Amino acid sequence: MKFAAPLFLLASAALLAEQPAFDKDGQLQRPANYREWIYLSSGLGMQYADTAQGPQTFTNVFAEPTAYREFLKSGKWPEGTMLAMEVRKSETKGSINKGGSFQSDLLALEVTVKDSKRFKADGWDYFGFGPKVQAAKAIGQQGGCNACHNKNGAVENTFVQFYPSLLEVARAKGTVKKTAAE
Repeated sequence: MKFAAPLFLLASAALLAEQPAFDKDGQLQRPANYREWIYLSSGLGMQYADTAQGPQTFTNVFAEPTAYREFLKSGKWPEGTMLAMEVRKSETKGSINKGGSFQSDLLALEVTVKDSKRFKADGWDYFGFGPKVQAAKAIGQQGGCNACHNKNGAVENTFVQFYPSLLEVARAKGTVKKTAAE
């Protein structure tokens, strides 16, 4: 019975994985503990349009730990993957700050989910949560997220090109799309 404890610990760790939770109307429930997930990267003022679209914001991206560990092994995202991106207000004046920018209020939370059975088009969909919103409908194909992510994502529908540590893994595993803009 030497192996009972390690097997139990492995089983317990697997049960702790946060899976996407949908209500009866198909709305994704806001992941409660996304701030405890694996931090991937931050951006400042990133936008997809050629012209400025308002004040610069910070984005912080997190991966659900089980999905992150699988990505490290294979360079691919497993079914059930959730990535969360906080959008936060950028401030320049506050406390003792004399230069540069820092993050402040949460403006939105955007979550992407990989579920090939639920999202037939390409296996992924996107959800937008306001600061206090607890459930969100899929943005769907009409939102344009899928087309942009599918065309420009370095690995599957994800912008791994902006996550330096994962980009190294994807290159080593040969999973970076040849068409991806790096």
